[in-house]
Amino acid sequence: MAIIGAAGLAVGLALQGSLSNFAAGVLILIFKPYKVGDYVVAGGGEGIIEEIGIFTTTLVTLDNRVQVLPNAIATGGVIENYTKKGTRRLDLVAGVSYCDDIAKVKKILQEILDNEPRILPEPEPTIGLMEMGDSSINFAFRPWVKVEDYWDLFFHLLEQIKIRFDEEKITIPFPQRDVHLFKAE
Repeated sequence: MAIIGAAGLAVGLALQGSLSNFAAGVLILIFKPYKVGDYVVAGGGEGIIEEIGIFTTTLVTLDNRVQVLPNAIATGGVIENYTKKGTRRLDLVAGVSYCDDIAKVKKILQEILDNEPRILPEPEPTIGLMEMGDSSINFAFRPWVKVEDYWDLFFHLLEQIKIRFDEEKITIPFPQRDVHLFKAE
């Protein structure tokens, strides 16, 4: 009887991980925190959901690596689903020199927004003075976009900011330090 009890305990302990993965898989199917095709960060993995199994979830990273997460780990913490709402906010920063006219900078940034049809009108984009840094005045540039346009617009808008700032003679500063040397006597 003791041997059968010990064997049952050993089998139970061996199946504990599988049972928790199975239970987590059932919870994923019921509550649907993500679906195939969603871009998520979960359980230490990040990528596009390729497959949801009863024991594991398979992700494909943006550089085409495959990550297989046990469902208990995938659901054991915070799950960030970047796709579920259909829209995302782009968070860009445009740094300019302290010598530049901030009203002119805001006007240029607004024109960039106005000339890009993929930017969503609602929620309203944000352009605002975010920080007066050591070497630059930094503007928050935060339009809302469809999830599928996110990366294309990310790169395109950064390029447009640089092009327009160059055309308008707006200076994009880089960190500098003034060093003063004193001669010891």
